[in-house]
This record gives sequence, structure tokens and C-alpha cells, in this order.
Amino acid sequence: MRDPAVTSRIMAAVKGKDTEPELLLRRELHRRGLRYRLHDRRLPGRPDMVFVSVRIAVFVDGDFWHGHGWRERGLLSFEAQFEHHRDTERWRTKIARNMARDVEVNAELERLGWTVIRVFESAIRRDVNAAAGLVEARVRADAPRK
Repeated sequence: MRDPAVTSRIMAAVKGKDTEPELLLRRELHRRGLRYRLHDRRLPGRPDMVFVSVRIAVFVDGDFWHGHGWRERGLLSFEAQFEHHRDTERWRTKIARNMARDVEVNAELERLGWTVIRVFESAIRRDVNAAAGLVEARVRADAPRK
């Protein structure tokens, strides 16, 4: 088993914003001519990108931290990814809370009239063009006609 101090150092290095998948998606959207605000503190959940004129909030979610990692690793269930962790219940509780918070943030933003798009890091890494295409299609569909 890993020393808790090592785990602590690893976890402290995990970035909450400006992650590699987020930067990849941002670059591709910018290349396509889309402009956005970053990490808007005025909105619930502090979305990674905000298209203010069309009220679209985009979150780039890490697979593990937002409960999607087990699917990417081909496991049979959410719980299966924690079988070999030292503190299984703590991790399961933490990730489940993140998932519940995502639902709460989505609901609050939608209540405020925003459309929420969540993109998993694995989708961006697999095909950044497809991920950007989903965001672009929604932004352009909601954009005012000239």
C-alpha cells in the first residue's frame, strides 16, 4: 500500500482548472471562432467556460472525480473502482458527493435560465473535434440570428 503522505502529495497536485483536457477543448473552440469567459465566479459551480450571450455553461469533468472513470476502465460498477483502495468508503463517499453536487449545480443553473454542457475528459482526449463540435453546435444554435 502507498504511504498516506505520498497520496496526499499526489492529490494536492490535481488541478481544478486549466487542466490539459480543458485547454485542448478551449483551443479548439477558439480556433472555431467561439469566444467565452473562463471560470465565472458569479455562477453556481464556477463553470470552466461560459458563453454569456447564449447563456451556456460548459464544464470539463475529470472521469474519476465525477464518477465516470469506472466506465472508461471497463469495470462493472461505480463501486468496483474502489475495491483495492485503502479507504474505500471515504473515496466512494467523496465521488458520490461530487456527482450529487454536479446534479445540484446543473439544476441551479437551469433554474437561472442557463444551458449546461458537461464534457468528460475522456471524450476530449478521444476526439477533441467531436467534443468541440457538440459545444459549437449548441452555441451556434442558440446564437441570435443576424
